[in-house]
Amino acid sequence: MDEHATTSPGERPDGAPVPTPPAPAGGVGEPAPAEPAAPVTAPTSATEGAPGPAPEQGPGTPWRGYVRLPVAEAPTPQPSTTQPSTPERVSALGPADTTAVLPAPAAAAPTASAAGAAAPAPASAPAATSVLPALDRPDAGPTGAPPNDDILRGLGEEPAPSRTRCTLIGVGIAVVVLLGAYVAAQWLVSDKIAHGTTVAGVEVGGMTVDDATRTLDDALGDRATEPVAVVAGSKKARIDPGKAGLTFDARATVEPLVSFSLAPSRLWHALFGGSAVAPATTVDDDKLDAAVAKVASSVEVKARDGAVAFSDGSATSVAPRDGTTLDRAKAKAVLADGWLTADGALELPTTTVRPEVGSDAVEAAMVTAGTVTSAPVDLTVGSQKVRLPGDVLAEAATFVPDGSALRLELDAKTLRADVVARSTKLLTPAKDARFTFVKGKPTIVGGANGTGLDGAALAKAVTAAAAKESGRTASVPLTTVEPATTKDDLAKLGVKEKVSEFATVLTNEPIRTKNLEVGASKITGDLVKPGQTFSMVDALSPITSEAGYHKAHMIENGQFIDAVGGGLSQVATTTYNAAFFAGLDIVTHQPHSYWFARYPEGREATIAVGVIDMKFTNDTPYGVVVQSWVGGGKLHVAFWSTKYYTVKSTTSPRSDVVQPSTVHDSSKTCIADSGGEPGFHVSVRRLVSRDGSVVKDETNQWTYKPQNRRVCTSGGGDG
Repeated sequence: MDEHATTSPGERPDGAPVPTPPAPAGGVGEPAPAEPAAPVTAPTSATEGAPGPAPEQGPGTPWRGYVRLPVAEAPTPQPSTTQPSTPERVSALGPADTTAVLPAPAAAAPTASAAGAAAPAPASAPAATSVLPALDRPDAGPTGAPPNDDILRGLGEEPAPSRTRCTLIGVGIAVVVLLGAYVAAQWLVSDKIAHGTTVAGVEVGGMTVDDATRTLDDALGDRATEPVAVVAGSKKARIDPGKAGLTFDARATVEPLVSFSLAPSRLWHALFGGSAVAPATTVDDDKLDAAVAKVASSVEVKARDGAVAFSDGSATSVAPRDGTTLDRAKAKAVLADGWLTADGALELPTTTVRPEVGSDAVEAAMVTAGTVTSAPVDLTVGSQKVRLPGDVLAEAATFVPDGSALRLELDAKTLRADVVARSTKLLTPAKDARFTFVKGKPTIVGGANGTGLDGAALAKAVTAAAAKESGRTASVPLTTVEPATTKDDLAKLGVKEKVSEFATVLTNEPIRTKNLEVGASKITGDLVKPGQTFSMVDALSPITSEAGYHKAHMIENGQFIDAVGGGLSQVATTTYNAAFFAGLDIVTHQPHSYWFARYPEGREATIAVGVIDMKFTNDTPYGVVVQSWVGGGKLHVAFWSTKYYTVKSTTSPRSDVVQPSTVHDSSKTCIADSGGEPGFHVSVRRLVSRDGSVVKDETNQWTYKPQNRRVCTSGGGDG
């Protein structure tokens, strides 16, 4: 019986792959035209059935969907004339159901290595046929055409032009043409301003740069220098543009409107009309800051806090009020943008400032104020009772801001004075320790404690009681007040011995001597602590009749006159010499213009209130106590302390001596003078030593004027 060998699509019976037929000549992706399949006939001889090369398919040969394969078959004992059996139909695994019917080839020829191989089948033996399914591909056509994506199709052929490439080239050419037209259009409209363009209401459309610049300068020149009206809140002001650093630049405004640009808006405006353009402004920030600050000072209103105050024993309130502050940064922007284009006053932005103390706080304080004055406060101070009525409390009461509230305070000084006035000898002052002279020696006296009243404690206690509606009582203890200087303080200063003393002769003027006695009493007991500076004018002041001084001779502007306190320069001279020989630092002094025989040459001092003073500083570690008295026809000054310095002094001979002359004076205030000492120059040297070493070496020089004889010619004086 004939056997039919079946193979899988794309395989030969020996397992080798079926070669892919060449692509048809129609080009890649174009299926060949379908032709009717030629009938497959069985071979008529052994030669026909032998395996041979597959038939070639030329460019015009259609793809048949099948291949011829050799099929081995078993030998048959007898030749048979049986027709080949009907081939089996094998359905291909694809969309096309095509059956390939192939004649079976003859048996393979024997090889040299196969000894005794069977003889070839007789010619009359029927040929075996194999039936194979058509080679199906998912994209094969219904006629068995080869797949469109066969990689072998079209090899060696020139590809057809790409439709996409042609499209892109066409689009590119169109874009270039359009861009060229666009640029040309922009160039054509770049030399003039678009029609309908305005600047601050001035029409400049269709003009060149120069024409538009002149037009704007003419139209806006005056406006650019006029004061700008501004309003901030309810306040109005005016600003000078020049002083505010605002300058209009016409050319800078126009040039951007005609320069070449590819911006679509430029072409749009050229075709359909321009619009309003803001003028270009040059701004000086510093000047504009100053102008805005000046406006702020005139338009800003401070917020007012609510308040409560007492008047004539009753409380009155002050309502709070909002304030207004200028937003300076935004105000600058408004001015810079609209100073030239504003129609009317420019409104500058402001901010409302709320008061910190509002109406609620005022209402609460008024309630408290009514309580304060509703009844008296009974106060116990020490052992005494004091009643403070409502009007007294109102006089001392105030309400002070405390955050958003009003706090009641009573003035300590006012309360203390009221309490002292309503009590009996409640307080006793402390007595500072001081030096006094007993039997000619310094003695420490005083230093007693006193009693006081702490004002802060008093105010706190009374405030708490006054804020109550009932139980309005308070108690405050007295305090002990220690003296500023105690006896122990003075005892530590080492005032134990006389360290220097000097005396000057009195004149024959009793009234002048009285002034010396008053001055001596004023400086006696004065303590100069270590490091302190003594002032002669301060120690003797006030130099007035009320202080006990009298009119006497003194020198003023080189002339002798009568004045209150005349002769006190002798106190200054005597004290100066006491400080000189104590070795203390002389801060300032000035000798008289004339020399008087009662004073040492070059070592004396005068004073004039507000003009000339004599001062020295205690540069020792001990206190210095001054003692002064009039006795034995002299004025004496002694310093008490602990010996610290050793002093030596020398005076030079006179030089540049000028004899006195006679002067005639016709003034009504003339005082005759018989004349006196000549003028001369002198120098004084002081050597101050400490433990044998010189620590100060000082030389003072002075030139005296001659004391001329003065004759009064107008009835003045006695001459």
